[in-house]
Amino acid sequence: MMVRHPRSPRPTRDQRALGALTGLALGDALGMPTQSLSRTRIQERHGRIAGLVDAGPDQPIAPGMPAGSITDDTEQAILLAELVIEGDGQVNPHRFAESLIAWEQDMIRRGSRDLLGPSTKSALEKLQAGVPVEETGRFGTTNGAAMRIAPVGIAHSPGEALLDAVITASQVTHRTGLGISGAAAIASAVSSAVDGTGTDAALAAAVAAAAQGEDRGNWIAGGSIPARFTAFQEPLRAMSPAERDRFLYDVVGTSVQSQESVVAALLLVDLGREDPFEALCTAASLGGDTDTVAAMAGAVLGAVHGPDAFPAAAVQQVLEVNHLDLAPLARGLVALRG
Repeated sequence: MMVRHPRSPRPTRDQRALGALTGLALGDALGMPTQSLSRTRIQERHGRIAGLVDAGPDQPIAPGMPAGSITDDTEQAILLAELVIEGDGQVNPHRFAESLIAWEQDMIRRGSRDLLGPSTKSALEKLQAGVPVEETGRFGTTNGAAMRIAPVGIAHSPGEALLDAVITASQVTHRTGLGISGAAAIASAVSSAVDGTGTDAALAAAVAAAAQGEDRGNWIAGGSIPARFTAFQEPLRAMSPAERDRFLYDVVGTSVQSQESVVAALLLVDLGREDPFEALCTAASLGGDTDTVAAMAGAVLGAVHGPDAFPAAAVQQVLEVNHLDLAPLARGLVALRG
């Protein structure tokens, strides 16, 4: 596979941090028009996603949204980033819950259908009913914590303190072994990459942290994230591109469940080491929770390769359409490391 987009051979730490936020937003926008659609429906409507496209009028979550629009993945990641900076590296669970509730109310006022995910919605309803914050996320197994966790990975160096920060940021909505394992995997891959490691080291950090995270939350039955990634990595490398797409969709899975979508995202990071943008286009073309799979993969790929790994025109379009300024956030998060 040829590299189509020139990039700096040695991005700085600030560039890697900006790359993580940039990749997250770009992946999210690429997957916006295909989210919650089947692979067959995507092929009928869009063919293979090769760049930013408009959502169709019958898109179930983002009908008619213009090309380059982000979704809840990026918006919640930015919300979390602001709270991490405000809290000097830590997230107050009650403040986070209040912010998520306010965010959804704003989305409703805007007429958006892109609201809180099932685990987050259920947890916040419990919190508003008086359930203690330590209990509200006991059944959250979906990928809501993982999709927005990249800022925590930027703000913390790899290690036990990072895992503790992941748990604190996840506990309101996803205090299960699966939820924490998925979030720890993405945060640790980003954190490792921001320190300047390559793809292999970032993925090794993800697997190790995911294994630790499995035992740090309420147990809910589900396949192990690190075990599934390890089992699929080598077989997937040997497949043709068409075989890989089918395998990711049919066998790995691209649903909102962490043990599917987080594993799919990490596998795309492995496959995207030579062409990160192509990996994000693949994620957007697969079907299922395309925006979240692409956002998680984009955060890690951006941290590994820096923002120059992605087409400048596509990045600029996402920034302009959504009025984003990610560089100050990236700098603020990096300043908290160590």
